[in-house]
Amino acid sequence: SFTFIINEEEKCKDKTPFLVLLISTTATELQHRNAIRKTWGNESAVPGVDIVRLFLLGIETKDANEGVLLRESEQYHDIIQQDFPDTYETLTLKTLMGMRWVASYCSGTRFAMKTDSDVFVNTAHLIERLLRPLPPLTHNYFTGCLMRGHRPIRNKASKWYISEEEFPGNRYHPFCSGTGYVFSGDLAAKIVNASLTIKFIHLEDVYVGFCLNAEGVEIVPPPRSLFNIHKVPFSPCVYNKIITSHHIWPHEHILYWETLQEKKHTC
Repeated sequence: SFTFIINEEEKCKDKTPFLVLLISTTATELQHRNAIRKTWGNESAVPGVDIVRLFLLGIETKDANEGVLLRESEQYHDIIQQDFPDTYETLTLKTLMGMRWVASYCSGTRFAMKTDSDVFVNTAHLIERLLRPLPPLTHNYFTGCLMRGHRPIRNKASKWYISEEEFPGNRYHPFCSGTGYVFSGDLAAKIVNASLTIKFIHLEDVYVGFCLNAEGVEIVPPPRSLFNIHKVPFSPCVYNKIITSHHIWPHEHILYWETLQEKKHTC
């Protein structure tokens, strides 16, 4: 297991949040983080709802400047980092770090969401449309862009290539795209627990699906077109009714969020 270099163990000391946002990022993506802090990831983005925001990082392998990151952490107190190299191959470790953090320091949270810094999340719609209507004691709840019946890709040119050695099977369990999935707080500990016995694979979202399967958790299919793994062309009336859109630039986080605030009532 890896050690925290930067941790925020006090974040939930005096509160039980409704939602913890776990946002996967790398050190160089400062502009993404700043845009998210001001917009959908602002802890007061949804009036009357306690949100906790955390960015998840490993250690930069090249031209690392830990000092800059430490200063950013001191300023915002929203970064956690463990001592694994920060690469595409370690995304599973990054997600497990977030799960472990929730299980250890914020186990009372009603819900958590794991997403990426190039994803726009309509936190207001996520809460109002999806989470608020759920019963107060929601357990074993997991949803997102559902992937079923997927098979391992053996073509080395693919971003999602996986070797026979790493994963010999010929079919994945159902999983949700790592661009954004939402789960009840109790599942963090269950996923961490399952990870102790399930052989590591670097495809983070697939791996979480294996953990859920081991814990006997069935993924809840979401209402149609809430979670989008592609970039949804922006219009306020469309973005008002979705939860995620992918491949977003820092200035777009800001533009889209501000436009939504202005045009909330005109659709």
